[in-house]
This record gives sequence, C-alpha cells and structure tokens, in this order.
Amino acid sequence: MSDCGGSRRGTKRSEEYVIEVHAPAEGVVTLPRDHRWVVVDVETSGVRSNAHRVLSVAALVLREDGSVEQEFSTLVGPGCNPGPVHVHNLTRERLAGSPRFEDIAGELAGILDGATIVAHNASFDYGFLDAEFRRAGTSLPAEHRLCTLALSRRLELDVPDFRLATLAQHWQVQQLQEHDAYDDARVLSEIFLRSAAMADNLQLPLPVVNCRSRKSVYPASVPRVACQWKNPGRLGDDGLVQGMKVVISGSTVTPRVALANRLTDAGLDVMNNASRQTSVVVCNDPAVQTAKVRKAMAEGIPVISEQQLEELLTRVRPGEPKVATVVDIIPPPEPQVAVVPQVRPPTGRKPKLWTGRKVLLLGGTHLQAVMMRSRLTQLGARPALNFTAAVTDVLVLDGGEADKRMTRVAARELPVLRPDDVDAAVENGVVPPHMRVESRLTAPVLSRGEVIDLPSDSHRWAVNVAWKAEAVGDEFDLDIVAFLLGADEKVDTDDDFVFYNNPLYDDGVVELTIDGSSEHCIRVDLAELPAECERIAIAAAIDGNRTFGELGAVSVAVDSETGTAATFVLDAGTTERTMVLAEIYRRAGKWRLRAVGQGYDDDLAALARRYGVDVDD
Repeated sequence: MSDCGGSRRGTKRSEEYVIEVHAPAEGVVTLPRDHRWVVVDVETSGVRSNAHRVLSVAALVLREDGSVEQEFSTLVGPGCNPGPVHVHNLTRERLAGSPRFEDIAGELAGILDGATIVAHNASFDYGFLDAEFRRAGTSLPAEHRLCTLALSRRLELDVPDFRLATLAQHWQVQQLQEHDAYDDARVLSEIFLRSAAMADNLQLPLPVVNCRSRKSVYPASVPRVACQWKNPGRLGDDGLVQGMKVVISGSTVTPRVALANRLTDAGLDVMNNASRQTSVVVCNDPAVQTAKVRKAMAEGIPVISEQQLEELLTRVRPGEPKVATVVDIIPPPEPQVAVVPQVRPPTGRKPKLWTGRKVLLLGGTHLQAVMMRSRLTQLGARPALNFTAAVTDVLVLDGGEADKRMTRVAARELPVLRPDDVDAAVENGVVPPHMRVESRLTAPVLSRGEVIDLPSDSHRWAVNVAWKAEAVGDEFDLDIVAFLLGADEKVDTDDDFVFYNNPLYDDGVVELTIDGSSEHCIRVDLAELPAECERIAIAAAIDGNRTFGELGAVSVAVDSETGTAATFVLDAGTTERTMVLAEIYRRAGKWRLRAVGQGYDDDLAALARRYGVDVDD
C-alpha cells in the first residue's frame, strides 16, 4: 500500500518493504482454470459496511501457477473519521490527498470484472467493496468469492485459530506489516496457493460462493442501514429525534424504498417490523389493520400518516450518538503478551478414551453410519465429514474398501479401524494396537441433548456449521438461520429472525455469514443482546425436497477468539427438511449451550411460524 495514495503502478516503495510476490509456492501448483482469481484485502474505518468506509484496498490478479499477473494498491480518502488508527495506522494525515473511492472505482472494476475474489473473511471484504461501489453509483462486477478462512476450516488445519497471522506462520509465509492491505494480500496469495494445493490433494472442492445469486423467498423489505444514534423512545409532542425507530406499513405515495432512504438520511432508524422498541408506525390507512398496525395498537405505539411524517421531517432534532468520537492518536506500543487460543474442557470433564481422534467413516448404510458416529462420540472422538488434514483414523464399514479415498488413506498411512474395534473400545475400554497413541487435545464433543456452560470470559461467539463438501453442481442448498426468542420462546418482531434476507440483527449483534458452499456461521455478541432475549435457536433448512437423511452429518463448532467451547455432529436425520441444531440460552446468570438435533418434516416457512415469525403465504 502506498503512503501517498494512488495505485502501485506509479508508486515507489522502500526497498526493505517490497519483496518478491511473483514466485509461486514450492512444487508444481496449478490453480483451477475455471476462475479468474483476484486476491483482495481492504482496511476500513470500522466493521459495518453500511456505516463505515474503505481506507485502503489492494488487489492481486493471479496466474494459473499462482504468480502475480497484475497488482493494484491505494489509500482511499474516506471523508470521515478513520476509526481505529491503532490497528491500521491510517491517520488523517496519511490519508490526506488520497483519491476518493469513486475516483478509483473504474480502474478497480476493470480488475474485478468477472473475477473470483479471494479474501480472508471474504464476506467482510466483499460487503465493504459492494457498499463502496454502490455509493459510487455502480456495482461490484465480481461474480464469485472464496473465503480462505472457510477453506482453512474445510481443510481442518492443525492450527490454534484461523487468523491470517496464524495461517502465515503455519504455511511459513513471511508477514511484514499486519493490517496493511498490500502486504496482507501478498501473504494471503501465498496462503491461498498452498491451501488450494492441499484441497486438490485431498480432492476437496474449493468453497466458492456465487455473489450474484440472491434468494428472495420472502417479500422484499427495506434494506437495513445501521443508525449511529441511540433510540430516544416513542414519538411525542416534541416531534422526531434522530435515532427513533420508524416502521412503514401499507401503501405509500412516495415509493417505500425512496421514503426509507429519506428517513435514513434524516438520522432515523428504519425497521421492517414493529416491536416494543418502535418509536412510530407510518400508515396511510390504519383501518386496514396490518400486522404492524395491530402490534402498534397493542403496544401503544403512535401511528401517523405519510403527510404527518412529511411535516415532522422538516424539524428532526439531533440525537445522542451511540459511539463516542474516535481520536486520531496512535498509542505507543505496549509489551505484547501472546494469547494462544486453546481448548477449554468444561469443569469436571475427564478426557474420554479416544479424545483427540478425528475419524472418517467410509462405506456402510445411513443407519450403520449413524450408529457408528454415535459410538465414536461416546468414546470422545470427532466424526469427520470430509477427508481432511485433521483425520487421524479411518473406520471402514461394509463396502468401504472400494471407496476411491482408500488410496490416499494408504498413502498417508492412516490407521484403518473396523466396527469390532469401536465395539471393543465402548464395551471393554480397549484401544486397538494399530491405532496411533498420539492425538491432539480437542474441544469437548457433545452428544445430542447435552448441555455445557459457555465460559464467562468470552461474550463473542461464532457457531460454525459445516456439512459434507460436494462437487460443484451436487451441493445441498442448506440455509442456516437464527431466532432471538423471549421467555415465551417466540420472536418479539420479525427482525428477530436472522436469515439470508435479514443477515444482521441490530447492527451485527447477531450476524449470519455465508463463508462457503458448505460452511455458514452465526456470530453472536452475548453482551449486546437485549435483556428480553432469553434464548437463541440456531437451525438449518434444506431448500427443495431433499432431506437430512440424504445430506448426512452436520458438524457444529462453537468458537470464541480464545478457544473452542464444544463441537458436535448431528446425523440422525431421515425425512426431515428443517432441524434445530443448537440453543444458546440464559440460566441462573450464565449462558449455556445445548446440542439439540430436533428435526421437522416441513420447510423453513413453517419453522419460522413455529417461532412466531409473521410469514406471508
């Protein structure tokens, strides 16, 4: 990234900073030819693409051998506070004179046109670039994206966490300046090259996501835009105040999205559904008695007409900011203490006989596989969904010898187990003599219905859900969703339903990210949840007529920044099309995690109605 802005074509760098980025990884590596791979990294003024801005961007176009064909890097003048300068070191002074995003949009669009974006936590980088292109009056032309974080999880690398610095160390890639867009992109290109080679060796498909396929099963809603003002409460005689939550119901004279944009520009928080926190509902014909109007009347929320709203918009009073202004001061470096994420067995738990084993099942019927995975969990082992770098043993059932992966099992000299070995271990505590003694310490493996307390020293958790990675064209269309529930185990408003059309709750307190074709994640900040939220139910739904019996096992890992609390595999499904995977709930002042595995034969709409969501037929 250039200190003076502008692309790297005309920018000089200090000699000690520039290193050779054109050399491919060791050995012969060929990236898949059906994609035009562009490695991208952005540094930003915050974490919300609809409220914060891009400060710097780098893009490296890769050839088939992984060398760099073209590169682009620039600082960007955001026209706003640069945010956490202690992280990215991009002060107002460094950004002064840099081009605005609209000035570089054309050149960057030419690089990304038809490309597959490769990024670490790709939904973050893609989301910011998409928002910036929209502000510039155009669209992001990339067709697909690949998340290297999801790829690393799919490979199940033996690393304590999946941060970029950790992966760089694992792959022995030199990192010169963390949180510099250009250097991060350079490092990531090397990580991607090595990871793609391993995926090819394991015959695992890459987790490529189509950026242009957007579902719209439910009626279109007003796009949610983060509001920077605190909610001052209900509309009163003093008129509108910035931060008030406004809901529009029924037909409007001004097109709904245009009206919502005007409200947002005035500093109001436009919601799609009425709740106890709603300040005012706008409806031209309250007699129609829509669900939003009924909710407003039941809760005592004012209902006004569009004409009344127009009059109130002429005098919106200033609100109270949610976040204090960030001062552009780079603090002096402090001694750094390395924090190594680690596994945290719950208090009182003893390691089981096969704790630390990752066992892949080959062959057998669905029922045989379900029974064997249950027994493996009893032993403390983790059933593997894919043949990954983490597999320690292979359990061969009827017909498993013919599996094409057996040649690679032999090449890796993995121990081959039989059902008798599992039975002897469960019944007599016997470890097969051909099983390797060493094993990695892993997080507790929960059985269906089992409950643990989440460690109190973490409040940000990621519920990572994965299933078998299939070849392109054979993927299951699985949706991961979350319901924020009150004491009555119902949602308070439809905004409490987090899914593909509503991926953010309250500016990211709960967030859905789609990281790959068979990897989705629900991120939760427990400290920021409203007091009335007693429980979060995380569920999965298969689109179409396929079932969980056809899908097979679903793996769930619950992670924080400092460790994994638990993992579990749910695979007892047969005819079900929806399944509640896990619940995080309050009990006696603590947050607890339950592995659920409750399935239903109906679809996502029926599941949503069961939790109180108002779904149109």
